[in-house]
Amino acid sequence: MSKEQKVNENTNFLLAPWGEDARRAGEGLLRRGSHLVYFSLGSNLGNKRENLNKAIKLMEEQIGVLLRQSAFLETEPWGFQSDNSFVNAAICMETELDPFEVLAKTQEIERELGRTVKSSNGEYHDRIIDIDILLYDDLHINTPQLTIPHPLMEQRDFVMIPLREILHSE
Repeated sequence: MSKEQKVNENTNFLLAPWGEDARRAGEGLLRRGSHLVYFSLGSNLGNKRENLNKAIKLMEEQIGVLLRQSAFLETEPWGFQSDNSFVNAAICMETELDPFEVLAKTQEIERELGRTVKSSNGEYHDRIIDIDILLYDDLHINTPQLTIPHPLMEQRDFVMIPLREILHSE
């Protein structure tokens, strides 16, 4: 697979149950008492690749051990109009933090990298960095602050292509 790909927004995927795919992909990688977390990252402002690399480095410092990283994927904006394309990636990390601590850390990293406006109520904006928790072990969480698995991931090629890459890598 190339380091960078263009994606067609109309690509369709047949999806396996996430808990099983994620668990299988993480077998043998985790230490006792740690958790497997999958993230989607995106940027469409500034030096997009550098923004993703900085976010991943901060995530390694503050959240846990990087186990897998997808190639960077260039995509068109989803859910809003913009002249700025995105660069997206997926990563898998091992962490000892609980899901809400992970959320707090990702939001802190977004702010540290310069994100000032958070998308809400289906209204999206250009952003220097966006970090979404896709999966956390096989947990299902549905609170106003956090929903896992991510509720829209299956509708987004920019999430699914990189995620499938790391779910099925050796």
